[in-house]
Amino acid sequence: MMENTDIDFVPFTNELAPHFGALNLAWVSKYFTVEPWDELVLMQPQTYVIGKGGAIYFALVGSDVVGTFALIVTGDKEYELSKMAVAEQHRGKKIGNAMLVFCLQEAKRLGAEKLILFSNTALQPAIHLYKKFGFKEVPLGNSTYVRSDIKMEIDLTTL
Repeated sequence: MMENTDIDFVPFTNELAPHFGALNLAWVSKYFTVEPWDELVLMQPQTYVIGKGGAIYFALVGSDVVGTFALIVTGDKEYELSKMAVAEQHRGKKIGNAMLVFCLQEAKRLGAEKLILFSNTALQPAIHLYKKFGFKEVPLGNSTYVRSDIKMEIDLTTL
């Protein structure tokens, strides 16, 4: 089992950009259909995430990119945790745990008071992980993704 201390987190760079797309397309296409919004965000992250005040991070083990996630601005002091992916060969090594710890710290550092996410209940390991970290299910409302059947949020002011 990998220790979380073996994982480094680095912000988005143009050199790492291909990993953002590749890691996400791998898991989305395995379980669902890649949707038009996926393609836009993954192929133009500077426009649809960074340029709108959000951030993208990569999890590294040594020089290997093993995971990624985005924090997308969705409102005043509200961000969406989006495009979280762990390389298939690295799943089950607590990388998702380490990514969520870092994600919550970073969202707070960026000034977020609420973090939301959209997922699918078929992804039980992910839903379990989110609940473990304090995310609560809320009404789905409008989602950008056809595949979304659950919305979760966490109040960062209580952490």
